[in-house]
Amino acid sequence: MARHSIYKMSFSRVYPLYIAKAEKKGRTKAEVDEIIRWLFGYGGEALEESLANEVDVENFVTNCPELNPASSLIKGVVCGVRVEEVEEPVMRKLRCLDKLIDELAKGKAMEKILRKE
Repeated sequence: MARHSIYKMSFSRVYPLYIAKAEKKGRTKAEVDEIIRWLFGYGGEALEESLANEVDVENFVTNCPELNPASSLIKGVVCGVRVEEVEEPVMRKLRCLDKLIDELAKGKAMEKILRKE
């Protein structure tokens, strides 16, 4: 199976796109960071280090400190794809992140985005 081209891209190139999408809808970089930390378990300065070291998307997702167990609750459609039906693990994690950022941009409360309810 061919690898997706996004896997080779540095996460530091994708990250600003998430921020831009959120800020365009009145949300903040801090909220994007909170989502990434919640989903992938990047604590302290680990997120900033990954960005500075230009870790590629595949390694950022695959080698995350700890995927949040509540990520299994992320459902819905993003980019025409139903998140819960994506079988390839790296792409599923990316689609989960995309879905959470979409929810943020649509004005959903952080408590709901982070599946605290």
